[in-house]
Amino acid sequence: MHAFAVQPDDATIHDLELPTPQPSGREVLLKVLRAGVCHTDTHLREGGYDLGSRGQMSLKDRGIEYPMVLGHEVVGIVERAGADATTVRPGDTRLVYPWIGCGECRQCRNGHDNRCAAGRNLGVARHGGYAEYIMVPDEKYLIDIEGLDPSWAATLACSGLTAHSAVDKVLPLEPDEPVVVFGAGGLGLTAIAVLRARGHKNICAVDVAERNLELARDMGATSTALSGPGKDARDISRAAGGAPSAVIDFVNNGATATAAFDILAKAGTMIQVGLFGGEVTIPTAMLALRMIRIEGSFVGTLAQLRDLVKIAKAGKLPSIPVSERSLTAAEVSRALDDLTSGGVAGRIVLTA
Repeated sequence: MHAFAVQPDDATIHDLELPTPQPSGREVLLKVLRAGVCHTDTHLREGGYDLGSRGQMSLKDRGIEYPMVLGHEVVGIVERAGADATTVRPGDTRLVYPWIGCGECRQCRNGHDNRCAAGRNLGVARHGGYAEYIMVPDEKYLIDIEGLDPSWAATLACSGLTAHSAVDKVLPLEPDEPVVVFGAGGLGLTAIAVLRARGHKNICAVDVAERNLELARDMGATSTALSGPGKDARDISRAAGGAPSAVIDFVNNGATATAAFDILAKAGTMIQVGLFGGEVTIPTAMLALRMIRIEGSFVGTLAQLRDLVKIAKAGKLPSIPVSERSLTAAEVSRALDDLTSGGVAGRIVLTA
């Protein structure tokens, strides 16, 4: 099969021919129809994550095998299924849940594949959707998206799910309590839409780009604040109408994490989602005295993705802006370059 892959210590997207997998048991082979492009893919192409003073977390050193086919926001058409698969048949269009665990640990048994310490995520530890075909290890990870635009539906597997899961960690709140969302890219816009869909009425979006803030207002943000050099974190609280009860940080670098801690109300919650990297120094006494809760959030569960698709099918989730491009090596590379430089409003989805 045709695939577009990265090699270790090489930012080039390679156009490769790989063996087409043959499904057995409950495995399902899908022909890729749509593949979303995510910031996580830019980190995987770079080979790791910025850990601030602790250096770089190398994915190669953590056992990631190369060449690696990226792409974890995938909609495909069932091509073949293993003999034990009973819920899908060739020709079915399905969204793929890519955050797959070992299947044996306590987290996996409780339905929290995304918490698995030995995760085998598609597009990260197993070949993903920047290819002609993708193999899904169990039919249970496939979700019917009948009635939804496949390009938008593809984004639900990561940006949608990540936003939905992060919102789950801050709600319920009183509808008028301030919630601040750092980053009005694809994830932040989706979080704003989910908050609105779930009845929240005070949402302040923060971003370095005014055009992203315009999109945030379109998606339901009730206030916005421009951030960057020379800006005061207190301006965010003023824009939100008071100290926020919760901050969801889809950037999560040293500057945004510091600002989140500084502006939070007493007993407020910081949900740290982004992977831009860096570090933050927090006064430990203030952490206790202000009773602040800090929680990391990585994607979400299969059950949460099914719930999100139901919300979308019910028409309660506004669609974020989606830019379609062709699924080719050149376009994969250009899309990742554009994401790295910050020149994308909404999401890019590659079409096969």
